[in-house]
Amino acid sequence: MTPDFWRGKKIFVTGHTGFKGAWLCLWLQRLGAEVVGYALPPPTEPSLFELADVARDMHSIEGDIRDDDALERALRLARPEIVIHMAAQPLVRHAYAHPIETYSTNIMGTVHLLQAVRGVASVRALVNVTSDKCYENREWSWGYRENEAMGGRDPYSSSKGCAELVTAAFRQSYFGPGGHPAAIATARAGNVIGGGDWAEDRLIPDILRHIEAGKTLKIRNPSAIRPWQHVLEPLGGYLTLAQRLYQDGAAFAEAWNFGPAKSDAKPVRWIVERMRTAWKDRLRWEFDTEPQPHEATHLRLDCEKAADRLGWQPRWHLGRALDAVTEWHTSHWSGADPRGLSLRQIDTYMAEDKREQSWDQAANS
Repeated sequence: MTPDFWRGKKIFVTGHTGFKGAWLCLWLQRLGAEVVGYALPPPTEPSLFELADVARDMHSIEGDIRDDDALERALRLARPEIVIHMAAQPLVRHAYAHPIETYSTNIMGTVHLLQAVRGVASVRALVNVTSDKCYENREWSWGYRENEAMGGRDPYSSSKGCAELVTAAFRQSYFGPGGHPAAIATARAGNVIGGGDWAEDRLIPDILRHIEAGKTLKIRNPSAIRPWQHVLEPLGGYLTLAQRLYQDGAAFAEAWNFGPAKSDAKPVRWIVERMRTAWKDRLRWEFDTEPQPHEATHLRLDCEKAADRLGWQPRWHLGRALDAVTEWHTSHWSGADPRGLSLRQIDTYMAEDKREQSWDQAANS
């Protein structure tokens, strides 16, 4: 990602009031982009979007991705050059309880967005953020590649697999030679963590809630392996991908994985014990023996394509990511400004990226 590329670019972000969307908009603001966001109100109370005053330096529109007329009007007025689609129902267990909401948001919401983009000639690049759970999970010990079959035995996972298929169909039918010139790609990321996440049924927010309340946390599946990564990692991948789509078009209009290093695909128990150590044994946990809906026990991503063709690779190992979460929440509980906390971590991440680019250039010379 080239920071100067983003200065003055018109970006349309759906789902900007969510955890990942708020971090992305703060980063885009830091880069000098002109950001328009379209989303429902923040999904949690508290929320990073409100605490960090994310709306301060952008145009925030409250709207439902399922409302095709409102979405189309917002896009036409914004006339963006780049669209990053993150609006979704993002929780596996919520999807079990609310399948209609999940399918209508994750599938038809994607259809409405792609259809709306067809009527906005200014759009040059579109990144549709789906999920690592879009794959047909066979409980393999190796990482899934972008050409693996879509699937999903639960409503959330299957909705994301369907969103991938919808995007591919629109790309082949309406975009590219003879159609709309925008280059369209999908991005699949793992379990993201970071400061300012208060979602239900996510491990790190659950841990922090129980630490703050002094209660014992119940863990559903301590042996489940997930590709954990700090939220800035995939966001950096999305920005890199969007830039290449804008600059090089169809050469990058396909699916991409953005996951952690293989060594950072850890079981839930490892994360819990690492956080217990970081919080000086303030965290107490026990195994939840109640019956639970099905969730995958083994999931990894193969990200070699992103490394080879985009030059993207994870920069913060899992321990560093967990330290960043601890630092953010410790400072927040001590009264620090959430916006300043988040921007400082973004600046640190970008500074490390810049140093690595300098080292690469020196090595190549």
